[in-house]
Amino acid sequence: MEQKIFAKDEMMSIKNWENIIIRPDDSLKTALSVIDKEALRVAIVAENGVIKGVVTDGDIRRAILKGTELSCVVEEIMNRNPITASASLSSNELQKMMKESEILSLPIVDDEGRVVGLKTLYDTFLVEKRNNPVFIMAGGFGTRLRPLTDNCPKPMLKVGDKPILEVTIQNFIKAGFLNFYISTHYMPEIIEQYFGDGSSLGVNITYVHESEPLGTGGALGLLPKDLPENLPIIMINGDILTNVDYERLLDFHETNDADATMCVREYDYQIPYGVVKGNGMKVSGIEEKPTQRYFINAGIYVISQKIVSLVPKNYRVDMPSLLEMYFNGEGRVLMFPIHEYWLDIGRMDDFRRAQSDIQTLGLD
Repeated sequence: MEQKIFAKDEMMSIKNWENIIIRPDDSLKTALSVIDKEALRVAIVAENGVIKGVVTDGDIRRAILKGTELSCVVEEIMNRNPITASASLSSNELQKMMKESEILSLPIVDDEGRVVGLKTLYDTFLVEKRNNPVFIMAGGFGTRLRPLTDNCPKPMLKVGDKPILEVTIQNFIKAGFLNFYISTHYMPEIIEQYFGDGSSLGVNITYVHESEPLGTGGALGLLPKDLPENLPIIMINGDILTNVDYERLLDFHETNDADATMCVREYDYQIPYGVVKGNGMKVSGIEEKPTQRYFINAGIYVISQKIVSLVPKNYRVDMPSLLEMYFNGEGRVLMFPIHEYWLDIGRMDDFRRAQSDIQTLGLD
């Protein structure tokens, strides 16, 4: 796990704590909106001002994996016995409570259990840099986006005023990542001339060129052999626009001792007809326009060095096939549901949507 050098612990009073108050009958979707907007990773559940529980980003991800729909009310999954504190406690006492309980936020309540504030514990540090390699797949032809990609590789198409690839790299930089590997094939010179060695961005960029397309997993066999030992690699397709929390993703992977973690996205599909159930010739039921729920591959992975070592040089394989071979053995391959913004820019409609989303989401 990446080592952090801390200067001090700092406790902060949240002035706009009312913004994270939700009701027990609010949906998980509403809770996610509040958590993402306020960036505190927690929402306080209260009724008539009285605290009923708290719900965190992690609570919701676990619920999604168990099949809970985002329309479910937060009362179903919230922590009904959260740790709270009295406003009469000193700052040192509140800070001690959070450290001993290993929590980052603490609702403040009065004698009747009404929420009157929120304290959060932040680790203020001198340096927090991650040496984990970031491997970006940027070699695709982008045929579905022609004619835009006739003279430009898809990851270099601009969303707003920056190429998709630059938006992706800068989001990783904000999360503390410094070491990037970019897999190229189609028009590699455009990518290499634009980013160079990464020094203009304050990072290190190494290019891995595929003479022939090797699939989303085959390029792993071209990575240099001197990668940092025991550090998982984050892989991402070069045509994805997202604000996924990479720190949480890595923590999930390491905490659960995974060999590989695949980010998944919930996808609902409504069948536009009534589905008939039967027993032989007899109709036993009719379900009108049912909705099917699936988890789809989001094109973002965390993988261990042991998986990288399994891929021979110039071996063609896609990541789903590589992971399938691995988890059919003794490998530990886990799912990490992402509820943050995510867009696979594969079609013209997606590209147009990205143009409108980039400003409102602050990804630029």
